[in-house]
Amino acid sequence: MPAPAIVWFRLDLRLADNPALAAAVTHGGPVIPVYIHDPEAEGGWKPGGASDWWLHHALEDLAARLEKAGSPLVVRKGESLKELQKLVEETGADLVVWNRRHEPAVVARDTLVKTKLRNAGLKAESFNGNLLHEPHLVKNLSGNPFQVFTPFWKNCLANLKFGEPLKAPRKLTPPGKAPKSVALKELSLLPKIKWDVQMREAWEPTRAGGEKRLKEFVAKAMKAYPTDRDIPKIDGTSRLSPYLHFGQVSPLEIVDAVRSAGGLGLKGGDKFVAEVGWREFGHHLLHHFPETTDRPLRREFEKFPWAPDKKLLRAWQRGRTGYPVVDAGMRQLWATGWMHNRVRMIAASVLVKHFLQPWQAGSKWFWDTLVDADLASNTLGWQWAGGCGADAAPYFRVFNPVLQGLKFDPDGEYVRRWVPELAKVPAEWIHEPWNAPMHVLAEAGVQLGKDYPAPLVSLEAGRDRALAAFKDLRG
Repeated sequence: MPAPAIVWFRLDLRLADNPALAAAVTHGGPVIPVYIHDPEAEGGWKPGGASDWWLHHALEDLAARLEKAGSPLVVRKGESLKELQKLVEETGADLVVWNRRHEPAVVARDTLVKTKLRNAGLKAESFNGNLLHEPHLVKNLSGNPFQVFTPFWKNCLANLKFGEPLKAPRKLTPPGKAPKSVALKELSLLPKIKWDVQMREAWEPTRAGGEKRLKEFVAKAMKAYPTDRDIPKIDGTSRLSPYLHFGQVSPLEIVDAVRSAGGLGLKGGDKFVAEVGWREFGHHLLHHFPETTDRPLRREFEKFPWAPDKKLLRAWQRGRTGYPVVDAGMRQLWATGWMHNRVRMIAASVLVKHFLQPWQAGSKWFWDTLVDADLASNTLGWQWAGGCGADAAPYFRVFNPVLQGLKFDPDGEYVRRWVPELAKVPAEWIHEPWNAPMHVLAEAGVQLGKDYPAPLVSLEAGRDRALAAFKDLRG
């Protein structure tokens, strides 16, 4: 029998459509699945508490599935290269396989791992298991990376053939002797205080949970997706982003589900697949412009006159800005680890435009609080909001949170759900309670400045300050 093969799991916590796992099975010997907890390898972007919460449950689920398939998950913590080398010595493995990631610090780590293992006489191979189309393969006519989404995605669709997802192996051959493994609880991924109650109610962070969400979405919500995706009070989005980030569901499985439901070529299906394309675009940009996690892609914005203010930032983080739709989103984020995408755009705009806070501050908060915190997507979104990235909304385009609220939450149901102190304010005033007549607020039991804050920065003053700062930048 061939020597064992080690499968190094990372953000690909599934058995189906996993090319690294498939390669280990094809190798013909025992398969040793391993997860190594190595947060230092993430550089300055160690996962936040919400991500750790999801990771714990995803690993728990993966371990159960591998146990059922016949080869238990080995859990280690420490430096990835050293733990892999130890595992090779313990098991006699001659092959180490994994699926590629594209975060800058991880790429550097993985390159070192591959070099060291190969220099030691081992076979070390990596695969594309996390994207539809790898970043280095997509180039414009000049041979350069794209910086605008539409031509990027057209290029991908023209050159990409959606294949069939790989089936999960039914049976894995275990090693003769089980390698040492630490208990999952030793990774300390779960909160020490129980702040995750609503997260547990909101999510099923397992492979089965992801499959269920995908199946229900393509069956019930995909057709109306182009319009319903912007309405925060309804379940009009797929909510698959955390499953995608942790690799419990692959992007190809999503496309295949849309295709199987007859959605490709239809408005709803194509719009939804294009959102998977935005994820691809984020990874494309991160691969080619790794410095953009902290620095603007449009370098002139390095001189932008931000006005950092800890009190404003803290109020935004706590959902106490005085703009109800923003505060609803920020509270939804804190409670569930997720925020509706339309509300993310509004909340981000208010932070960087009306409050004039650096986009990096918002990026770091989302990174720490989102269960779907993905470095590529997070960077893309915040640079878009800040007007300083690829495909950026012009900086002078300032979202008006009142108009946005009236358009996408006209009856105020979303706001009432997450800002209960405004629950009795009539719909016509719920997005601008500071303009409501005194008797209306009194009847609703709201005293501005006590029960709920007035806007910390007025709409007009915030917009004017943002535009003045942009004018100064342009000189």
